[in-house]
Amino acid sequence: MSSVYYPDYLQLDKILGAQAPESDKHGVEAHDEMLFIIIHQAYELWFKQILHEVGSVIAIFQDGHVDDNGGELNIAVHRLGRVQRILEVLVKQIDILETMTPLDFLDFRDLLRPASGFQSMQFKVLEAKLGLKMDARFGKQYYTSQLKPEHKAMIESLENETSLFELVSAWLERMPFFDARFWPAGEPPFFDKLKAVYTDSLVKGEEQNAQLWEKLFVTGSDDRRLTPAASRAAIFIMLYRDEPIFQQAFRLLNALLDIDEGMALWRSRHINMVHRMIGLRMGTGGSTGSGYLKGALDSHYIFKEIADLSSFLIDRRRLPQLPQELRKALGFGA
Repeated sequence: MSSVYYPDYLQLDKILGAQAPESDKHGVEAHDEMLFIIIHQAYELWFKQILHEVGSVIAIFQDGHVDDNGGELNIAVHRLGRVQRILEVLVKQIDILETMTPLDFLDFRDLLRPASGFQSMQFKVLEAKLGLKMDARFGKQYYTSQLKPEHKAMIESLENETSLFELVSAWLERMPFFDARFWPAGEPPFFDKLKAVYTDSLVKGEEQNAQLWEKLFVTGSDDRRLTPAASRAAIFIMLYRDEPIFQQAFRLLNALLDIDEGMALWRSRHINMVHRMIGLRMGTGGSTGSGYLKGALDSHYIFKEIADLSSFLIDRRRLPQLPQELRKALGFGA
């Protein structure tokens, strides 16, 4: 076996030689362009790592059977947690970028046109793999308009792939704990009992939530992608998360919300940074700059429907007791 040399293993010649400031090509003095390039190259490397983690979690869920005994759910939770930590680093990198002042940016900004972070293929791929559909994207007519034809076709082809959102929804639908074998004959259906407790907890002004209950957990609706069966399983996990078998399942749902929040925080910091750098001017790629980013921040929550379920949580002290047979099934006992 040949020995491994650190610079060769990391291919440092390629990485450290990959900075080619436009200002150098044009003989313009722009000291901060190097910082700008390295920050954005670092973003793309982290996006690659995030896609590596998300891709592995998608593979775990794709076979239609998440093997808890083999630790697959634990692996998925761990890797999604890593994604969240990386997103925290992405937000912190903006602190470094903001050491560049707007006047420093103007030294080279016009040399970048029409290149733009809006053309980041990896970030668009990430959004699609997590579950953001084209119809839900803010300014969808513009979303792929700045890409090369082959990149545009690639993003559009992802619409036909099964996303992490869809895989998690299918996983939730397979949860077996509403089977009749767990519930004593003659008892009212569990969700009827749960609805009665929830409805009784509503205060004045929340009456419409009783109708929302029907929409989310019974009838479903065209404006929701999480099916009633998946929604019932998710709220059951949230309410009874302390039961041993639900603890990792709850952490998985929480990890998805953490990722949504992390991406939103990154977008929010990006908005403030862009406004600080260019004010009300258009972005170098032709977007409306911070205006577009604000629209995306509001629209691009991927797991919002899981977060919505918090509207229907019930005080632990009022939760209906689970049948003994079901409690046994939710434990780790033999």
